[in-house]
Amino acid sequence: MLDAQSRVLYVGKARALKKRVANYANPSGHSPRIARMIRDTASMMFLTTRTETEALLLEQNLIKQLKPKYNVLLRDDKSFPYIFISSEHDFPRIEKHRGAKTRKGRYYGPFASAGAVNRTLNTLQKVFLLRSCSDREVEAGDRPCLNYHLKRCAGPCGGKISKEDYARLVRAADDFLQGKSTEAQGALKVEMEEAAQAMEFERAAALRDRIRALTQVQTAQGINPRGVAEADIFALHMEGGQACVQVFFIRANQNWGNRDYYPRVGPDIEEPEVLEAFLGQFYDNREPTRQIILSHPLPNPDLMADALGQKIDRKVDVLVPQRGEKAELIDSALRNARESLARRMAENQTQAKLLAGLAEAFDLDTPPRRVEIYDNSHIQGAHAVGAMVVAGPEGFEKGQYRKFNIRGDDLTPGDDFGMMREVLTRRFQRLLKEDPDRESEAWPDLLLIDGGAGQVTATRQIMESLGITDVPFVGVAKGIDRDQGKEEFHRPDRSAMALKRNDPVLYFIQRLRDEAHRYAIGAHRAKRAKTISATPLDDIPGVGATRKRSLLTHFGSAKAVSRANLADLKAVDGVSEAMAQKIYDYFHEKG
Repeated sequence: MLDAQSRVLYVGKARALKKRVANYANPSGHSPRIARMIRDTASMMFLTTRTETEALLLEQNLIKQLKPKYNVLLRDDKSFPYIFISSEHDFPRIEKHRGAKTRKGRYYGPFASAGAVNRTLNTLQKVFLLRSCSDREVEAGDRPCLNYHLKRCAGPCGGKISKEDYARLVRAADDFLQGKSTEAQGALKVEMEEAAQAMEFERAAALRDRIRALTQVQTAQGINPRGVAEADIFALHMEGGQACVQVFFIRANQNWGNRDYYPRVGPDIEEPEVLEAFLGQFYDNREPTRQIILSHPLPNPDLMADALGQKIDRKVDVLVPQRGEKAELIDSALRNARESLARRMAENQTQAKLLAGLAEAFDLDTPPRRVEIYDNSHIQGAHAVGAMVVAGPEGFEKGQYRKFNIRGDDLTPGDDFGMMREVLTRRFQRLLKEDPDRESEAWPDLLLIDGGAGQVTATRQIMESLGITDVPFVGVAKGIDRDQGKEEFHRPDRSAMALKRNDPVLYFIQRLRDEAHRYAIGAHRAKRAKTISATPLDDIPGVGATRKRSLLTHFGSAKAVSRANLADLKAVDGVSEAMAQKIYDYFHEKG
């Protein structure tokens, strides 16, 4: 369904399309949300598919891409981390992994968060002593790393363990991650007793500490169901026009963490519709597990099971348990969903009060629904980055954050005014191009600029040059002695003002400014690190990350590559004769 400007309002599917469209044509009997949607609809577009399953998949893909106003929308779509153990090395490394599973090895997960992975990795390194150092350190084999001395690594980088003994440690770690934690703990206990009988008390104490660490991670995993080996658990709680979906990940009979989501819903949407839309979007770019356990029945459970099964070429069971261990898991997830939604609603009420306080402090007509905070980060003008963070009624909206690589060649190094001018010009020129009528929620209600009267004057000139005179902005200066709590606020044509030192609105503004500062510094460091690691090899067509690694490993440095003769370049693994000629010609011509 499209509005008068051809913007998508709603995406839906139907087995009997004519019947559903005719239902929308009825003048009465609709919920307020559907009535508003029908009122705003100016035209419709139709797509047909061969099967209902295809229609379901297409519907969820379009919802994710187009983000229609009247659909249930999953707002957090980050990938989940995994634990990865490589199979390409004699001494496999254990590490955290995100993204596509392209490397050869074993992937364990998903885990609910990076923190859950890091805690598990930390314990696994203590228990199974698998390395975290680089392949290059292992191949050098000249000295053990710091983790070896901290008793967190078996020391393959210093030749302290054989391949066979290390392989036994890897198998034990695999067993643990596959749910065989009792066997791993039993094997360690036997080793500890043998060491004690042989009077190797130091080794026995080390084994005791490994057993203790293993016990701690088993305790920290919380609910470890005996009868559910592998499942994703989804529990939905709705209240006051808001929703929380709590997701538990069960793998190898272990709870690998939980995560809450807050999909965008309306006050008149039923639970089955929300859950079906959520599942379709959740698994759009993720691999479904064999069993999906739900708190509410879906409108078309067989259709969802078939669609998810096609993604992994195996059967997927979609269940709504009524009794037993699975029902207990759902009850636990529902309790978490209720508590999480209650906390979020309380936080939103606090946020609303702070935004109202912001409006009162700066004489705004209404509380702002979108506040944009700007900051720059650089070192004497080098690797300059501008940052924009966004806050609203639901807190920081991290999906709306933007960074700007400062491109101005005519800027004087360290010219903060010039940098801010470039950032604001690019931001609002794009807004004017994409939404000149200001009908979207992308337009800010307030700008907070890191700086004093000079930054405010520069901002005013920029906005007036673009013809924007109705977006208020405030400069946040450090104040006397640059002391936190003594901030001064600058506005056009007004004297500088301050807030009381214990005013909650002042703390709120400090949090907003600090978040912009954190984001700007992070973007600057990432840009600087990328520049530092850059080499002339990056400019040679056909030399990607793999070839670059092979060349640097073979020759030791980019300078050595540039001095190499053609025969030496041909000897590098992965470099063909034609590529060797191209690399040689590149440096020869440059020289």
